[in-house]
Order: sequence, then structure tokens, then C-alpha cells
Amino acid sequence: MNQAMGTVTTRGILKTWWPLAASWLLMALELPAINIVVTRLANPEIHLAAYGSVVFPLALLVEAPIIMLLAASTALCSDWETYRRVRRFTHVLSATLTAIHALIAFTPLYGLIARDILSAPEEVIEPARIGLMITLPWTWSIAYRRFNQGVLIRFGHSLAVGFGTIVRLLADCSILTVGFFLGSIQGTAVASATIIAGVVFEALYVGVRVRSVLRNQMPEISDEHEPFSYRGFLRFYIPLSLTSLIFLGARPIFSAGLGRMFDPLNSLAILPVITSLTFLFRAGGVAYSEVVIATIGKPGSYLPMRNFVIGLTTIMTVGILLFAATPLGSFWFGRITGLSGELLYLARTGLWLALFLPGLSAIQSWFQGMVMHHKKTQAITEAVILYLLVTVSILFAGVAWGRVRGIYVALFAMTMGELVRTGWLAWRSRKPRQMLKARDRLV
Repeated sequence: MNQAMGTVTTRGILKTWWPLAASWLLMALELPAINIVVTRLANPEIHLAAYGSVVFPLALLVEAPIIMLLAASTALCSDWETYRRVRRFTHVLSATLTAIHALIAFTPLYGLIARDILSAPEEVIEPARIGLMITLPWTWSIAYRRFNQGVLIRFGHSLAVGFGTIVRLLADCSILTVGFFLGSIQGTAVASATIIAGVVFEALYVGVRVRSVLRNQMPEISDEHEPFSYRGFLRFYIPLSLTSLIFLGARPIFSAGLGRMFDPLNSLAILPVITSLTFLFRAGGVAYSEVVIATIGKPGSYLPMRNFVIGLTTIMTVGILLFAATPLGSFWFGRITGLSGELLYLARTGLWLALFLPGLSAIQSWFQGMVMHHKKTQAITEAVILYLLVTVSILFAGVAWGRVRGIYVALFAMTMGELVRTGWLAWRSRKPRQMLKARDRLV
């Protein structure tokens, strides 16, 4: 790097990135930890399918509109006026989504969704309903946490985000330990109680931690202040919200497709096991998005940040390849996760179809961070719509063919969808990249 261009260095990027990556990695450990315990309780196939392919996807779908609060808060909350307005929006949206969650979990609407839309196997339906009831506080807790995490990141406290995730993981481990040693509680209930304990305690920690930042660092009006209007905010936020809604809405669609393909119960059970392992490697790439948003505006940042993402993509791809091509995969899925027989075989073979997912996450964060920096958030929505079109088309083809196990069709659909999504983001970010290169005198 030409140091004369600015103060952004690889070491500085790493300092901002690693606490966020550690936070995402610790969160990524949550699902494997849950799988490890559930596979050692009664009827693991039923409860892996109930939690991983019904409860978790539906909870994610309900919370989807609040997922991008972290990015929005990081990008916008530079002073008290904006903070107060976005905070009000956060609580109103959270209350609305929590009411929707309650409507699904506690009314006959659940039966319509689980049986008629998702085509979940009958033995999965009631355990999954209990899980949805337990996870009612999920959305509001995550919204509050992500909104305040954005403030912490913006004012240079990304390390606090990592500590919050440690709090979350400790709460997770406490519930999992109790559930494992009692042994009499259904796996779906243990899994659902685990994630709720984790997000609630993490939200409480972040709420306490952000107080000193608000008190000592946040100005009443900042140098970057622009007049705030909810109309302008919604123009910025709605494309982001639609992005997460469409992307996470694909999770129940995957479940619905798997329920209609060959070997539905095993496919529904093994999908969250494979995706939880891939997310361990994707975590560092996902974390890079906030680093790009916070850093790319600084002169001299383009080249070191581009080189960083190239290295990150390479490391993550090699890492997951080791699990697919060496005995590490059998050790993880068999000895650690506790799979055996047909489920172990499906996990080992299916992982090959997911090799590109970690690296694509890092590349997407690079392109996505640049379009967000230039307030071109509609490009992110367009990319996710393309992802949905590709994955749904492949799932429909798999259902129509009916001769391939659903897990293989689903993983292939994910990979192809992510490739198309990444390509579109690359195309739509070309002008921001040219502007940034010109700014740093790289062209």
C-alpha cells in the first residue's frame, strides 16, 4: 500500500474486523452447539428437522425486516437527533413483528403454514409449534441489540460487540448443559430456549455497554448531520429490509421444497447441520460488510480493503475444503455433531455442494459495503431477488424431477443463487468502485 494515500492499513482493517468476525464466529458456534446436544437427545431426526427447518426459518423470516438495523445504525447514527429517531423506529417495528410472531405461534395460522405451505412431516409439527412459542422474544431482542451494536461500531467499540457475543454464548451453554443432563426435555424446546436465552442476555449487555458511548461520545449534532426525515430514512432502509425479508424468506421455501422431495425427513434434518458448519466459515466474510461501511469513506482505503477481502476469501475457501476433502469432515459430523449412518453420509457428501458459500460471503460484503456507502441500497435488493428466482427455480425443478435427495438439490440451489447474487452486486458496484479508485488515484 502507498502510505501517502491515507492512514488506512491492513493492520487497521484487521483491528476493526477481528472483533466483529469473532462475534459472528461465536454466533456461528451456536447452531453446531445446539445440533450436538439435540443429536444426543431422544428422536434427534424429528427435533433437528423441527428446529432447524421449521422453528428457525420461521423465526428468521419474522425478524427479517430488522436484520439491517445494524448496518443502518452504523451508517446513520452520528448524533443524538438521528439516534433518537432511529431508536423510535426500531421499537415500533419490533412490536409489530413480535405481534406477527405471536399470531403464527399461538393461533390456527400455524397449522396452515406448517402443514399446507411447508409440508412438514406430521411428527415434526407439534414440537416445532412449542419452539415457536418459546422464541417469541427473539425479534425484539435482536432488533434492540443490532441497533445499539451499530452505535458501538460507529464510535470505535467493535470489541464490545465481541464481548456481547461471549455473553450470548455463555447463556447458550448454560441452557444446553441443563437440557443435556436432564435428558427429558424435547430437543426442539431445548434448542429454542437456548437461542432465546442467548439473544436476551446479549441484548441486555449491549444496552448497558452503549450507555457510556451515548453519554461521552455522541454529539447532539455532528459534523455529518443531515436533516432527518422518516421518508428519507425509509427510502434508505426499505430496500435493505426487503433484502433481508426476501433472503430469509427463502429459508421456509427451502423447507417447503425439501418436504416435497425424496427423503424429506433426513433432508430436513441434515440441512441445518451442513449450513451451520458453512456459517462457521462464512462468519468472517459476513462481518466484513460493516468494516467496509465504516472504513471505505477514508482516503486510501480502497486498495488495502480489496486486498484484505481477497485474502479472506482464499482462507475461508481453503478451510472448508479441508473439511470436505479430509477426515476432518467425518470427525466434525460424526464425533463432534454425533451423526451416524445415513445422516453422516448425507452430511459428508452434501458439503461438497457448499464449498463456495464462505468465500462468496466475503466478496458480497465487499461489493455490498460499497453500494451502501454510496446509498445505492436498491442494488442489494435486486441481487437478493435474483438469488430467490434462481433458488426457487432449482427447487421447483428438484420437486418435479423427484429422483434426487432434497438435501443435494437445496445445497446446489443455494450455491447457484449466491453466485448470481455476487455477480449482480459486482456489476452494480462498478461505478462506486471506479469513483473510489479515482479518489485514491488508482486509475
